[in-house]
Amino acid sequence: MKAVRQTILGDPDVLQETEIGRPKPGPGQLLVAVHAAGVNPTDWRHRRHGGHLGDPPFTLGWDVSGVVEAVGSGVALFAPGDEIFGMLPYPHGAGAYAEYVTGPARAFARKPDTLSHVEAGALPLAALTAWQALVDTAALARGQRVLVHAAAGGVGHLAVQIAKARGAYVIGTASAPKHDFVRGLGADEVIDYRTQDFVQEAAGIDVVLDTLGGETRLRSLKTLKPGGILVSVLHFDADEAAPRAAELNVRSTGMLVEHDHTAITSVAGLAASGHLRAHVCATYPLAEAAQAHAHGETGHVTGKLVLTVRP
Repeated sequence: MKAVRQTILGDPDVLQETEIGRPKPGPGQLLVAVHAAGVNPTDWRHRRHGGHLGDPPFTLGWDVSGVVEAVGSGVALFAPGDEIFGMLPYPHGAGAYAEYVTGPARAFARKPDTLSHVEAGALPLAALTAWQALVDTAALARGQRVLVHAAAGGVGHLAVQIAKARGAYVIGTASAPKHDFVRGLGADEVIDYRTQDFVQEAAGIDVVLDTLGGETRLRSLKTLKPGGILVSVLHFDADEAAPRAAELNVRSTGMLVEHDHTAITSVAGLAASGHLRAHVCATYPLAEAAQAHAHGETGHVTGKLVLTVRP
C-alpha cells in the first residue's frame, strides 16, 4: 500500500510517499481502508521533533475516515463494508497517512450519512479534544459561560459548536477578519485578541478552554468566577498555574486527548443532528502531505486541513 512516511525529523519535505506492507488487524482491531485523514498541529510538531513517537521512521496521522476492510477476532461493533471514522490511539497509534490502517474497534464510530469522508476525517482528534475538555473534564452545564481561545482554529471552532449544543453562553477570541465565521458557529460574543483585552472583555466565566498556553493561560485565570475551571489542551505545567489559580479560588488543569468510543459516538450524534460540522479549509492528496503541513504551519488555517486518500 501507499503511505507517507519520514525517516528523519525536519521540515515538511521529509514527508515522502512510499510503498509499505498492508497491516493485518489483530484481536479487537479493524483494518480500515482510509478515505480521508485529518491533519492537526500535533502532526507537524511530531514531524519536527519526534515527540511521543521518538525517532523515525514513522507514519503520522491520527484522524481517520474510511471503510472497514476486515475485522480481527472478537470485534462485534463493526463488519466489513461499514463506513466509520475515529481517532487512532493518541499518541502512540499514529499511522493515518496511508491507504490502510489498523486500530482498536472502539476507537471508531459509524460515520453519519450526512457527512462526506472528508468532513468526517476532519473531526476526530479536534472534536474529541473539545468534548473531553468541556464535557468530561469541565462538566459543562446549560447556562454556563465559556471562553474559547482561538475560536476559529481546529479545536476552537468545534468547541464553540459543542458548547452551544450543551446550552452554554460562548465567548470566543479571534482576529477581526474571522469574527463573522466564529459568530456563524453560534458564538454569542467574539473578542479581537489583537485590539481588545480579553481579561477586560470577558468576566464571570465558568469554563476557559485554553488552546494557546503561555501568558494567555495565566491571564485567563482572571476571567474565571470563583470555582471556575481552566482546561488546557496543550503541554501543561501544573506548578506554573496552580499558585495563581489558588489565589483566585479557581481551578486549572491540563488534559491529553484519548480515543474513546463513547465520546466519538457522541460527536457522531452531534454531527448527524446538524449541531457539529468541521470547517474544511483545504484538502490535499495523500502524496501532497508535505504541502498540507506547510500550509498548516503558516498559522493561517481556519478550521481543518484534510488529506484525501481515495476519491
